[in-house]
Amino acid sequence: MARKYANLKRAIYMASGRLKGGFFVLIVCCILMVIVYTQHLVAELRKDASDIVHFYAIIVQRIASDPIESEALGWFFENVIRQTNFPLVLADTEGNPNSWEGLDIPENDMSPSTVDKVRRVMKKMAKENKPVAITHDGVVISYLYYGDSKLVSQLSLLPYVTLSALSLLVLVAFLGFGSIKRSEQRFIWVGMAKETAHQLGTPISSLLGWMHILRENPSDSSKINTVAMEMKSDIKRLEKVAARFSQIGSEAALTKQDIHIVLSDVIAYIKRRLPHTGREFKIIENYGTLPPLPINRDLFEWAIENLIKNGIDAVKQKMGIIEIVTGELPDNGLYFIDVTDNGSGIKAPRKNDIFKAGYSTKKRGWGLGLNLTKRIIEEYHGGKLFIKETYPGKGTTMRIVLYNES
Repeated sequence: MARKYANLKRAIYMASGRLKGGFFVLIVCCILMVIVYTQHLVAELRKDASDIVHFYAIIVQRIASDPIESEALGWFFENVIRQTNFPLVLADTEGNPNSWEGLDIPENDMSPSTVDKVRRVMKKMAKENKPVAITHDGVVISYLYYGDSKLVSQLSLLPYVTLSALSLLVLVAFLGFGSIKRSEQRFIWVGMAKETAHQLGTPISSLLGWMHILRENPSDSSKINTVAMEMKSDIKRLEKVAARFSQIGSEAALTKQDIHIVLSDVIAYIKRRLPHTGREFKIIENYGTLPPLPINRDLFEWAIENLIKNGIDAVKQKMGIIEIVTGELPDNGLYFIDVTDNGSGIKAPRKNDIFKAGYSTKKRGWGLGLNLTKRIIEEYHGGKLFIKETYPGKGTTMRIVLYNES
């Protein structure tokens, strides 16, 4: 399961370029769908307006053909025409407007400038919709010009508004994601460089010290043997560091191992370094029943070291306590490792930040430890790493969940 998970993550990363392309195509398809659907609605509304105007024209020409119904024509204009929700102009055959409605132009102003303004509106209406002729005895006596309602005008602009909004959203998203990705990569590169120097620093300094002792005691066989053993230990540490870094970015081989032995070895190494912290620390091992679990020892030890060191750094009081607890979860095949400290805890707003590359509460920290640990557990081992619980001023429990692959 761990390898499948790691391969899936790698495949997603390698396909990120195609995913961005697919996302862009999806956005374009959405825009086209909005445009097509909006144009369909506009066409339907224009057809409804055309049917209404044709109906008005039939009513007007019937009333106009009967002199007795001349009063009805005034009533029709006053009570029907004025209730339309789209602009309407009644003009003679020469294109001179006689009356209009819904133009935001005074209806009783027949001055030359106002009439010219109405004519310009009529030309625009004629481009949008063909004028409807009103006939009497087969002869055209006037025309009804009509335009789009405010709703149709707004719908016509909708595709452009949608396109602008989505384009801005995509631009902001790509710029934001690109900036975040570049920042994360910068933090990772800087952090990895400093982590490498930190990992190599201790054994190299130790080797330099042993060499100094050898130079001062070139003929003391007992010291030479002691120093040789210590130098061998430091060289093994250097080999371990090299093995850890060599497996970052590649597919790590997992083998089933006794987790408790691995934990005890890591704790023994850290206990030898505790006197250098200048504070008292107590590491408690509270192990439950665990079967052999598939891990990459070099990387898994690195993850456990980071969690314990992080807990040690979080302790501000004189006496620090780190407790390691293991056990089985109710879900079949799931096992946990809890690392608890009595440190300063994590404030609620920062819970989502601690695993991000570059985040650190230490003045000289480079913010890679927990990010790297999470990657080791989740990407290489297919497990989970999260904050189980934390209380400001009291401490934090980090939980690792591993799967027992059969």
